[in-house]
Amino acid sequence: MRKDRHGLTLVYTGDGKGKTTAALGLALRAVGRGMRVLVLQFIKSSERTYGEQIALQKLGVEIRQLGVGFTWTKTPEEHRQALQEAWQFTKERVQAGEHDVVILDEINNALAIERFPIDDILPLNEVLELIETRPSHMHLVLTGRNAHPEVLKRADLVSEIQAVKHYYQAGIPAVRGIEF
Repeated sequence: MRKDRHGLTLVYTGDGKGKTTAALGLALRAVGRGMRVLVLQFIKSSERTYGEQIALQKLGVEIRQLGVGFTWTKTPEEHRQALQEAWQFTKERVQAGEHDVVILDEINNALAIERFPIDDILPLNEVLELIETRPSHMHLVLTGRNAHPEVLKRADLVSEIQAVKHYYQAGIPAVRGIEF
């Protein structure tokens, strides 16, 4: 089955809530069909526990938090180190070809960082090359705001999640089981 399948590149972007949720729904569907799924989270920190992490581990899905949190919670050096390690790990795991679906959660956010330089540690040209050269059976999913136009150009599917209304605007903070 793997050899016959043509892998797709899917992008979930936009300023609305639900990009990671859409990717995780896809992961759930893929696991249900016997596919091997890997979720790599570029911004979330391993110092915290997330609801999706707990659920996916129960399903036997490997999920890794490779970041150190929001860009304002740590120093640029800490973020750069984490992103560099995350990118090296990602390239190795994708090129190994062991998974049918690989989700690069919030990689678009990482590529769009402007608070400090990232192109030397997470080069856009390498991300584009990974999209083009990934194993032919593999579906690659990229999530996060501000997807780069070159990433969008190479995608087979682009879904833009648009914010219409959010309870944050009413002063309700992040909700357990919805955001984390």
